[in-house]
Amino acid sequence: MARGTLRIYLGAAPGVGKTYAMLSEAHRRAERGTDVVIGYVEHHRRPRTEVMMHGLEEMPRRECEYRGTVFTEMDLDAILRRAPEIALVDELAHTNVPGSRNAKRWQDVEELLKAGIDVVSNVNIQHLESLGDVVESITGVRQRETVPDEVVRRADQIELVDMSPQALRRRMAHGNIYAPDKVDAALSNYFRPGNLTALRELALLWTADRVDEYLQEYRAEHRISAAWQARERIVVGLTGGPEGRTLIRRAARMAAKGSGSEIMAVHIVRSDGPVSGSTKELAVQRTLVEDLGGSFHHVIGDDVPDALLDFARGVDATQIVLGSSRRKPWQYVFGPGVGSTVARESADIDVHIVTHEQAAKGRGLPSARGAKLGRSRVVAGWLTGVAGPLLLTLLLTQWHPGMGQATDMLLFLALTVAAALTGGLLPALVCAVGGSLLLNYYFTRPTHSFTIAQPENIIAIVIFVMVGTAVASVVDLAARRTQQAARLRAEAEILSHLAGSVLRGESSLDALLERVRETFAMDSVVLLERDDDNPASDAWTCAASVGAVPCVRPEDADVEVAVNDRLSLALLGRVLPAADRRVLSAFAAQAAVVLDRKRLADEAGQARELAEGNRIRTALLAAVSHDLRTPLAGIKASVSSLRSADVAWSPEDEAELLAGIEDGADRLDHLVGNLLDMSRLQTGTVNPLIRELDLDEVVPRALGGVPDGSVTLDIPESLPMVAVDPGLLERSVANVVENAVKYNPPGEPVLVAASALGDRVEVRVADRGPGVPEDAKEQIFEPFQRYGDAPRGTGVGLGLAVARGFAEAMGGTLVAEDTPGGGLTMVLTLRAAAGGAPARPGLPATATT
Repeated sequence: MARGTLRIYLGAAPGVGKTYAMLSEAHRRAERGTDVVIGYVEHHRRPRTEVMMHGLEEMPRRECEYRGTVFTEMDLDAILRRAPEIALVDELAHTNVPGSRNAKRWQDVEELLKAGIDVVSNVNIQHLESLGDVVESITGVRQRETVPDEVVRRADQIELVDMSPQALRRRMAHGNIYAPDKVDAALSNYFRPGNLTALRELALLWTADRVDEYLQEYRAEHRISAAWQARERIVVGLTGGPEGRTLIRRAARMAAKGSGSEIMAVHIVRSDGPVSGSTKELAVQRTLVEDLGGSFHHVIGDDVPDALLDFARGVDATQIVLGSSRRKPWQYVFGPGVGSTVARESADIDVHIVTHEQAAKGRGLPSARGAKLGRSRVVAGWLTGVAGPLLLTLLLTQWHPGMGQATDMLLFLALTVAAALTGGLLPALVCAVGGSLLLNYYFTRPTHSFTIAQPENIIAIVIFVMVGTAVASVVDLAARRTQQAARLRAEAEILSHLAGSVLRGESSLDALLERVRETFAMDSVVLLERDDDNPASDAWTCAASVGAVPCVRPEDADVEVAVNDRLSLALLGRVLPAADRRVLSAFAAQAAVVLDRKRLADEAGQARELAEGNRIRTALLAAVSHDLRTPLAGIKASVSSLRSADVAWSPEDEAELLAGIEDGADRLDHLVGNLLDMSRLQTGTVNPLIRELDLDEVVPRALGGVPDGSVTLDIPESLPMVAVDPGLLERSVANVVENAVKYNPPGEPVLVAASALGDRVEVRVADRGPGVPEDAKEQIFEPFQRYGDAPRGTGVGLGLAVARGFAEAMGGTLVAEDTPGGGLTMVLTLRAAAGGAPARPGLPATATT
């Protein structure tokens, strides 16, 4: 009997629609005439899921009694007797009631598959055995019901049921997933946006990995042996030619195969000019690589392969992408080319040579290169200048004698010009002198002697030497001018990039020094600053540095550029030629500007802090002038009334006046306490004494200032201990709770609940008041802020500011969120103590005390 097929719907969390999708697939199969039954589907009282079950045959469930309770499970034997074509089995990771034939539901599914029955099932990503620890670290909940990864991987089809965290939370808030009494707790704990996003990423990555396995199986079946690209750092070598865009896009496709891959495009600029290409094309390619999420780099190096490999090793690259050479086949006589050299010397770096439309079509006219005479041209020039006259003499004497002296001189002059065009001045001079001697000896009468019989021949030979020398000088001068122009062009490109960084407002000193290190191929770069207290001393401090171990004094550097009397840019790695110092000086000046800008920004920040302090002091005076005066005036009026001898107060009146004095004193104490706390926070004198304790030791004490019955407390006993300062925590909770009670509707208690999430413990204070708009949630934490139309008598607006300040002093956070159904929830996040008790397993539930 053929084994049945298994189709699994994979989801990131409960409620994404796995069961609904499974039932939809069952209806599609049934409409095509397939025999489909529901083996076991749990609708969880979700109306839409329950409706989807209508019209499908549902197998009766088996009742099991365990510890006095009756449970229902899937009747495996009934399904095997029924023998449908397809069986729907919900919750693949479910644990069967003890006493069942199989401990796990996936084992029941295995029996159905062996019987030749196709099964459609579903599972959440958190139930995979291999992801248990990861899911626990994200959600703080350990999943006890798991299924081996291999069971899911062996499925014939895996379909991901995806839903954004925002959409899933909306479904939860509308009551489409859990019962209304569980919605608030679920949204506040397991179904937090961060948890759902992380679970969604796990599901997507796991499914993508399974897709790779399917593709590898396909490649194996079809004997495809090409290697897969990994998550790598990829360096793309650009010459400035039209093939660069193809290389960048190819590298982007390689990087897209895995998360974390990085693309770095690099253009090697020789010290005498760019290798090839145009500035316009390089600008287009730079825009392209940055649009694809990569970075563009200019590097100076006389030897292109070495410079490229040095850069790749410096950035820990694992792959290099180069284009197939544009040289003609015959040009390989002068060397193997950049691609072959890089591939041979790359060692552990993979090199990819990418073909393109411009391959083997040549690089264009030599003048476009803008470079000086290379080694191959110099060698060719010397061969022409030394061997050329000898070969020409042999040709004229053996095969074409008697052509005439004028013709012979023109041929030697042409050979001299060729030597000048190829190798420059010196080969041409040698060719001219050697040619003149050969003309005299073999072609000027009397021949075979250096004697010249006719004076006009002397003039002709002298003119020949002069013309050859002049042509060689012009060619050499043109080559040197081209070299200078190319050098200036290369400097202009680098300075243009430097100016662009200034215009873009890039102010990172480390990034600028890293650019210097890359451009000049140095090991380390450091900006040294002389001690301001003693400018004449040799005491230097490091303002910023990049690379390996930097030098500590300018005299220890291989290259040193003095920016001014107190700043010096020092480089270690190699000695730079004098021509490179001009560009380096521009970088040094920019480094000084960036350093000054950074310090000015710091001073501006300090000025803003002083201005903020002045603003707070002004607000403090306003608070003292009104909010403190009000309770003082009430106390004074009550005391004056009691001391008045003109009025006989009844015991009830005296009690009322004394109660007013006590209430005013309490308000005064509260206001002064908040003012003092805010002052401590502003001056940075809050030093928390952290120790480990249980929340139920502190939180109940913090509720002493609110009316009885105004707060519902929910602190599970299984919560881990927290690392906090008891006094600061009590004051933070008290301020938050008092604020919630103040805005909560009468008769509606404020909920104070605590829960554990991984290495964090959260205290959530939820009210059902008017709430706060999203754009005002941060404003309410600023000092002296009252939201809305709160009357001035309700306080000076420091309670939440003090609460957040104390929370941050203890290493925690305090943020505001919307309460599902209306209101505001304050979330106080604290650090769990090391080695604290684990949180309760399973989805959180609310218990009121």
